[in-house]
Amino acid sequence: MHQIKEKWEDIKEYIRTEYSLNPVSYNTWILPLKFYEIKDNTVYILIPSENSQALKYLDTKYKKVFQVTISEMFNDSFEIQFILDNSKEESEEYVDITNNINYKNANLNPKYKFETFVIGSNNKIAHSAALAVAESPGEIYNPLYIYGGAGLGKTHLMHSIGHFTLESKPDTKVIYITSEDFTNDVIESIRSGNQSTISKMRDRYRTADVLMVDDIQFIIGKESTQEEFFNTFNTLHLAGKQIILSSDKPPKELETLDERFKSRFGMGLIVDIQAPDYETRMAILRQLAENNSKKIDDDIIKYIAENVKSNIRELEGAFNQIINLSRIENTDIITLDTAEKALRNIVNQNQNELLTPDYILNIVCEEFDVSPEDIKSSRRNQEIVTPRHIFMYLCRQIIDMTYEDIAKYLMRKDHTTVMHGYKKVKDDISKNPEYASKITNIKNKINPQS
Repeated sequence: MHQIKEKWEDIKEYIRTEYSLNPVSYNTWILPLKFYEIKDNTVYILIPSENSQALKYLDTKYKKVFQVTISEMFNDSFEIQFILDNSKEESEEYVDITNNINYKNANLNPKYKFETFVIGSNNKIAHSAALAVAESPGEIYNPLYIYGGAGLGKTHLMHSIGHFTLESKPDTKVIYITSEDFTNDVIESIRSGNQSTISKMRDRYRTADVLMVDDIQFIIGKESTQEEFFNTFNTLHLAGKQIILSSDKPPKELETLDERFKSRFGMGLIVDIQAPDYETRMAILRQLAENNSKKIDDDIIKYIAENVKSNIRELEGAFNQIINLSRIENTDIITLDTAEKALRNIVNQNQNELLTPDYILNIVCEEFDVSPEDIKSSRRNQEIVTPRHIFMYLCRQIIDMTYEDIAKYLMRKDHTTVMHGYKKVKDDISKNPEYASKITNIKNKINPQS
């Protein structure tokens, strides 16, 4: 015990360097932590009173970090327990956050928090960026621009930033609004003809510490709204306030958007969220199943994940359809027959038959200006290898072809080549937002519902 207590500052410094924590994360989460005691090989760590709202976050993100570090440094096995310095008082303060005027005016969905966001390869970069912004609003990634199709989690991340910010700093003025509501506010203030109403509307948005505007693409073409938002953006950005925007496309693909907007939207960080892959769909469904009172076998979850691929909203809808049918039929155990019956109007049984490797190959060839013969050839120059790898990836993603079948289609003897090509594209997607956007656009051309 005495050794850990004496080395406490060294332990924190080791964590800072070993895990490459940026100054904001370290000063916010690690530096204030204090050693309390050791009991039954459990190290109890005190969280200062002002950080009480972060108890769950610390437990999720840093518990394992401290456990591994302390166990390795002292050559023994330890458990970690975070505790509040003044738990009773602080827990009452935590409950009261919902009565905070800033919380009420933020317009946040209580279900959309980082804790309920399922992280997968399709959204890992966006999640990391959102968490970094939530930890230090206005300091990095400003603006943060998140784009992707409907129902993929953009709104969930925006609300998560809002909740995290208010739970850490309740005095922060956070506003979440859709572009439609922002437009309506502008129209109503102008229609009133009252200068005080216009000033009040402007004051609401231009005094925000964190402003989040969802579906920003819908302000395009609305001159008064565009101008109002442009001035609001400039005011907040110059004041070092955080701006988070979401859209269905990256700024450069919003063709009728003024260049002045495109340049400002690109001043911070642009990240995308793609459709969830099979593993992420399974994780989302398992989370839903854990929160449901009915027993749901893994074969039911697999059936949904294999047949509903477009977005998280439809995935949740399909899950709820099955639950609702089981309630109507008053069955305690959900069978695969129940699932198939519930989803018969959602699942297009012929989808994979309509989408063939030939069709996918033609779309890829058009995109890269190469021929099908080039893709199937043994040529290894980059202008052929890139579309060939993308074709392999899309066949796996869209029509669930096996590596072996793709290899046969391309007249390859060894399917490991296909495995390598698939992994290469998947890795490049996770590292390069522009490349990821290109793949998404090709997927949408092949199958808008994929």
